[in-house]
Amino acid sequence: MTLRLPNPDGTLRAYEPRAEPRVEANPGSAFTSRTVFSAAHVVADPYADTTPDGPAAVDWDATLAFRRHLWSHGLGVAEAMDTAQRGMGLDWAGAAELIRRSAAEAKACGGRIACGVGTDQLPAAGAPALADIRAAYEEQLAVTEQAGAQAVLMASRALAATAQGPDDYLDVYGHLLRQSAEPVILHWLGPMFDPALEGYWGSADLDAATGTFLEVIAAHPDKVDGIKVSLLDARREVDLRRRLPQGVRCYTGDDFHYPELIAGDDQGFSHALLGVFDPLGPLAAEAVRVLDTGDTDGFRALLDPTVALSRHLFRAPTRFYKTGVVFLAWLAGHQSHFTMVGGLQSARSLPHLARAYELADGLGLFPDPKLAEERMRTLLSLHGVTQ
Repeated sequence: MTLRLPNPDGTLRAYEPRAEPRVEANPGSAFTSRTVFSAAHVVADPYADTTPDGPAAVDWDATLAFRRHLWSHGLGVAEAMDTAQRGMGLDWAGAAELIRRSAAEAKACGGRIACGVGTDQLPAAGAPALADIRAAYEEQLAVTEQAGAQAVLMASRALAATAQGPDDYLDVYGHLLRQSAEPVILHWLGPMFDPALEGYWGSADLDAATGTFLEVIAAHPDKVDGIKVSLLDARREVDLRRRLPQGVRCYTGDDFHYPELIAGDDQGFSHALLGVFDPLGPLAAEAVRVLDTGDTDGFRALLDPTVALSRHLFRAPTRFYKTGVVFLAWLAGHQSHFTMVGGLQSARSLPHLARAYELADGLGLFPDPKLAEERMRTLLSLHGVTQ
């Protein structure tokens, strides 16, 4: 049955939903050519009596079930990252519980997990002392390591507010890397994802910032498993990965150019740690398994068509991409509701969500297209769009 979907100008367009899902390849063995993480979202408890600025109420059963879904396809889970609404509805207390529960679940089912380590237990206002920033990082690093997960050292809003220049970044990160039990992933999150991170690594000049970033890695190459780069600049990522010390991986976080960056060139390639692999999980896993056989063209044929959806979800203001990710999880049947911690389900417009549905349906991402259509129809009705 045809749906009437809203355009940004207030008009309606007709859309014919697909009747059948795409035929997925059966999950196989672990990937051999790339290490791939999906940054996973959290499922809110829709019955909790909460407020946007109160503690997050999480539906733990549905949240952990979604992680098992990702692991079942061979993907690693990047936990408690910005996709899980760190600093946008999920506070440190909730993140710590998420890390503990997800790490235990990973151990039980043999899934790979890496968890975000930051400083978000510090007050949001002001510029704390460097010693307090180091202590906050240390607390979160201890929780992650005690849970048995790999650490991802996330960019810190507090450090961005306090640091006087590159030397402060070298001091804080050097301190953390010297005491980490296992090699970590360093995360460079650009200001398009979080405006509070403008000028990270001590300079708004990206060339200068890259130099400081590489200096941190060069001083501790045995403690850095890899870097996650989320700058939405493919050329810069390629240049950076070519300058990494031997054995340090580049995990692309570029949700605009990921097929070409993962495919690579004759001088190397990127692994992946991507928020868009939350809704793309099974399709992304299938594409990587094709790449494992050496079939780069087949990999690109599967993954290139997904870029339009990803660019739509991550359009400016990019930090609100989580709304589209959770919306698609609801349409796909991974959760029973479209509610988010912090009330972030309101962060994208109805035309934006309608286009996300149309693109995802066209890709065959919904295991039950009829369920997705019914849920889309319900959302349209709630917004006064009659069919």
